[in-house]
Amino acid sequence: MRVRIHRGTEEIGGSCVEVEAADGGRVVLDLGRPLDAGWGEPVALPAVSGLTEHDETLLGLLTSHPHLDHYGLAVELPVEVPIYLGSEAARLLDAAAFFSPVSGALRCAGHLVDRMPFELGPFTITPYLVDHSGFDAYSLLIEADGCRLFYTGDFRGHGRKAALFERLLREPPGDIDVLVMEGTHVRADGAHDEVVFETETTLEDRFVEVCERTAGAVVVFGSAQNLDRLVTVYRAAKRAERTCVVDLYGATVAAATRSTIPQPGFDALRVYVPNRQRVRVKESGQFDRVARIRDHRVFPEELAEAPERFLLHVPSSTAAELLRAGVLTARGLAVWSMWDGYLDEPAGVRLRDMLAAAEVDLVHLHTSGHASVADLQRLVTALAPKRVVPIHSEAGDRFTELFAGVDRQPDGVWWEAA
Repeated sequence: MRVRIHRGTEEIGGSCVEVEAADGGRVVLDLGRPLDAGWGEPVALPAVSGLTEHDETLLGLLTSHPHLDHYGLAVELPVEVPIYLGSEAARLLDAAAFFSPVSGALRCAGHLVDRMPFELGPFTITPYLVDHSGFDAYSLLIEADGCRLFYTGDFRGHGRKAALFERLLREPPGDIDVLVMEGTHVRADGAHDEVVFETETTLEDRFVEVCERTAGAVVVFGSAQNLDRLVTVYRAAKRAERTCVVDLYGATVAAATRSTIPQPGFDALRVYVPNRQRVRVKESGQFDRVARIRDHRVFPEELAEAPERFLLHVPSSTAAELLRAGVLTARGLAVWSMWDGYLDEPAGVRLRDMLAAAEVDLVHLHTSGHASVADLQRLVTALAPKRVVPIHSEAGDRFTELFAGVDRQPDGVWWEAA
């Protein structure tokens, strides 16, 4: 079995790994859009035979989770390629496609199921459900020709599904020849080597504290697709005796996944339909989307009447209308609950300036969706692979300082897995 990493050995995101068996059959692990690509910027597909023309030796695309930097180019495939993804992740992407210009539904030939092996030609694939900010995320064990490769995808050990990581450490697959491991927090300057990330439970406590000391509305700007964070915010709202408010996008995504995720019908949960989403519904004629949440809908007038009763989890694009409506005032608080680097981008700078002009404080409450260096080391110890190949990192050269058996490989070059 041989492997070629098309993208990811020198950057975070845009991951794509091609694996070929001795008989010529191939699978692709992830087909991500680079994080530095603009929303409308065209990105060439990796040089994988079968992505732009039919090639029967390409047996399938295995998508680890529904983040654009792992699946984003799959929506652009000009030919039918069998795609495998978790069933809940597939439903999430179906739901998100209506609202997001960069999300898209994937045509799935099958679904990944935790620790349920399946075969594609000479390959046996075993998915391992993992803890990650991307919902329904998997690591993948790929076996062929007597070789075993474990691809981590993205994972962490401090989220709401941290028990999955601990189980993987207790019950690891054995005899791993190659571990292709993400290293988001392996930094060139070593700044994150000793960092211990807050758990979602600790973050929940901090949201409760924020609600208790804020006299007005608390407005959390976050991702509708980060369902772990939605659970955190909803639980904090309940504890602080506030009503949790989500936007129509977030409510739709949550309802598409599983019944345990906070969604319309849950106690003390309401749905706000921002201007942009109202226009989208009107232009599409899909008024049933609003009709489904009619009994749970909340309007700006009600929010502005008693803002201290509410904790909102909405996109940052709603900031201007919430300020105009008097929902978010100087008595309230804005919370940025995503990577703080986005605040340095043009849209983030505009948001900060807008809030400052309205004398609304902005705080950052977030925890990473990726494993700490310490948890990466715990994984390497548990799996005891013969080789560790870095991916999803801007500092692959530093892996040799942190892990045993590192074998650095460049983008675009075939290498033997065993």
